[in-house]
Amino acid sequence: MKINSISKERKNYLRKIRTKKILVIITQISILVGFLSIWEILANAKIIDGFITSQPSRILETFINLTSNDLLKHIKVTTYETIVGFGLGTILGLIIAVVLWWSKFLAKVSEPFLVVLNSLPKVALGPIIIIWVGSGTSAIIVMAIAISLIVTILEILNGFLKTDKDIIKMAKTFKCTKWQLLTKIVIPANIGTFINSLKVNIGLSLVGVISGEFLVSKAGLGYLIVYGGQVFKLDLVMTSVIILGILAGIMYGVVLLVEKITHTSR
Repeated sequence: MKINSISKERKNYLRKIRTKKILVIITQISILVGFLSIWEILANAKIIDGFITSQPSRILETFINLTSNDLLKHIKVTTYETIVGFGLGTILGLIIAVVLWWSKFLAKVSEPFLVVLNSLPKVALGPIIIIWVGSGTSAIIVMAIAISLIVTILEILNGFLKTDKDIIKMAKTFKCTKWQLLTKIVIPANIGTFINSLKVNIGLSLVGVISGEFLVSKAGLGYLIVYGGQVFKLDLVMTSVIILGILAGIMYGVVLLVEKITHTSR
């Protein structure tokens, strides 16, 4: 006789969860469609100035025109710069956090400097970065790293320092080396912290790239936004901003996928 492994109550519970998820998605789509509809109606009725605020139909028309005029090139440039800045910022942040966890002396010495650097507006460093590394892609990537690096260091280091003290004491009683503590206890205990830093880092890297493209670029979504503002093509600006939002959502979704894979493999 075949036994049903899932009880009726469990099935009802799972069905309620799926229903809530579907309801959330439907509500989100309804809000978006409603917002776009109201925006279009107000612009057509001349209640708002379509030249200044643009409108969905004009944005769609601009998007179609851009698809045949190097839109993919601009998206590729921004995506490449973001991925490189994100990757380097994450790796460097993790390495520096490990070094500071390893040496309490260095952690104490660097703490005020990290706080000051984290508070400093990185866009103000733009002209200096351009002089140091030259104009172009390298300056934009360095800007992305500058914005995301300090936050990564502080978040990961904070997670390392908050690792369960009792577990670390017990490991030390068994004569565990510092390397063993790091690789067997501290890092595994902070996978969640690392994933959270990735979530923050991807957004900050994108902010850094767009800031860099505002200052010096010949391609990319930031370049399109600046160019559109200079020639008063607000449709181009709004279209670029929307594409940027979609790109940010896709990148964040990739990080969420990594998080899901990580939880599954544990």
